[in-house]
Amino acid sequence: MSYRLRTLIILLFDITIVWTAIAISYLLRFDGNITSYYEKQMVIFALVATVVCGISLAFFSMYKRMWQYASVGEIIELCKAIFLGVAFTYVISWVIYQEAVPLPIITRTLELMLLFMGGSRFLWRLIRVNRTSRRSNTTNILVVGAGDCGALIAKEIMSNSLFKDKRLIGFIDDDPLKKSMQVIGLPIIGDRHQIADIVQRLNVKDIIIAMPSVSKSEVSEIINICKLTSAQVQIIPAINDFVTGRLAVQTIRNVEVEDLLGREAIHMDLNEIKGYVENKVVLVTGAGGSIGSELSRQTASFNPEKLLLLGHGENSIYTIEMELRKKYPNVELVTVIADIQDRNRMDEVFRIYRPQVIFHAAAHKHVPLMERNPSEAVKNNVFGTKNVADSADQYKAERFVMISSDKAVNPSSVMGATKRIAEMYIQSMNAASSTRFVAVRFGNVLGSRGSVIPRFKEQIAAGGPVTVTHPDMVRYFMTIPEAVQLVIQAGALAKGGEVFILDMGKPVRIMDLAKDLIRLSGYEPGVDIDIQVTGMREGEKLFEELLTESEATTRTKHERIFIGKPLELSHAELELKFKQFEKALGEEQSSIRAVIEHLVPFYSEVS
Repeated sequence: MSYRLRTLIILLFDITIVWTAIAISYLLRFDGNITSYYEKQMVIFALVATVVCGISLAFFSMYKRMWQYASVGEIIELCKAIFLGVAFTYVISWVIYQEAVPLPIITRTLELMLLFMGGSRFLWRLIRVNRTSRRSNTTNILVVGAGDCGALIAKEIMSNSLFKDKRLIGFIDDDPLKKSMQVIGLPIIGDRHQIADIVQRLNVKDIIIAMPSVSKSEVSEIINICKLTSAQVQIIPAINDFVTGRLAVQTIRNVEVEDLLGREAIHMDLNEIKGYVENKVVLVTGAGGSIGSELSRQTASFNPEKLLLLGHGENSIYTIEMELRKKYPNVELVTVIADIQDRNRMDEVFRIYRPQVIFHAAAHKHVPLMERNPSEAVKNNVFGTKNVADSADQYKAERFVMISSDKAVNPSSVMGATKRIAEMYIQSMNAASSTRFVAVRFGNVLGSRGSVIPRFKEQIAAGGPVTVTHPDMVRYFMTIPEAVQLVIQAGALAKGGEVFILDMGKPVRIMDLAKDLIRLSGYEPGVDIDIQVTGMREGEKLFEELLTESEATTRTKHERIFIGKPLELSHAELELKFKQFEKALGEEQSSIRAVIEHLVPFYSEVS
């Protein structure tokens, strides 16, 4: 049916309602015996009402609305249109007929028009809902959270054509006062502890968690309950979308591993960070990598005088440059293609740009690859760090913040050992330098290149199997933005020589992580997607640590950042041992490992 034909039908229907309402009002007012005098008044009143009410209804867009998706907003607009239409009709007919229509007739006409027009439109909506509910192929949806957000998203689901094959059956809410009540005509079926039973009993296929204002730990608990069911779990993630009125079906997204961690948002002292970043020349090494690119994004938000994006790969540097130029057009960006192993090039960069703050994220981080290529790990992680640190000292930078790893603690891998040596070097530098040298140590980050999450997702997309190296392997995880926020905050706390340790929360069992990802993808572990245990790779440990036995932590004023006890290190002795390293680089791998073992007494290879 065309739009014009549909509009004409509704308009004729409304005119019929106007005449019917006026006729009934006059008949009731005069007990069915209308005199010729009032018959004439009735006809004039009806003719004027036809024109005026039609204009009023059109003005309020009553003929452009999809009434099968009608809500309270539509009925309010309809009431406004009818009230104004009848009011103007009353005045105009009075002028024409020279006598006012009796107020009881006006009141009754208004009531009947509201009843007939509103009722007919909402009857059409009811018919549509009933038709949808009777479809055998509809997917049942359950919304967790019967608050404002839950009600809004429920309206979106019921009115959006994207959900035409889905049926919202009700809500889950823990509030005992809401038990057995209804929200927009749908029941609150139970609390979180009844989710599994409700999913099975009512054949629920989709669960939407609509609780953006509750704590992340509470959301994580609810997700853990939902993921044990066969339903697909989705979430409304951001409270700011709800506050700013941008809530829509597009806001709904699938649950990610980050949601399962249940980590609360980080409190950042913006004034402290601005104090050492704003209006400063900032250098980020490895700026094209996962951590480096996020460091660049967050640093740019603090309005540095100049932001140097240094990296070895031109494509990744170009990508982050284009992103930042669009998002932060007022920040002066300088892209530097360079290898941190090149001492002369590092000297040139520092001499030209004189960076005041350095975030050193460039490193080789892949454990098995570095086991097979130990000389490259030493060149990049040890001597590359030395080159950048020496330049920072020579050109009197204010702060040097190195990104380290939990694998530097009692390292079992070449990668971990080289990061530990880099930590030792910058700690030794701090004693005689005006630059504040610090390292920030944390565990795995979700979604970084080469991390386990993207690999699991690729394996699931390919139909499996998902490979886990050991059933008991445990790792610490945090999100990339979370880690970087804490790194920048740690830079503000730096006095020099510290190794900051970030609160990584609870360790996560990799086998459980694999099962969770499979379930969140809509499959059943071991049934739809197999999990294979492949055996530990070179250099891997079952459990990662954040501190050595000789290190004891002290608290900082930030609840998520701790300081490891600085070690007494002789810079001259380290320089001497680095000479041995340089000689070993051209020799067999065993010679390199021997020097590593001599430098890092607690280094022990995993057999």
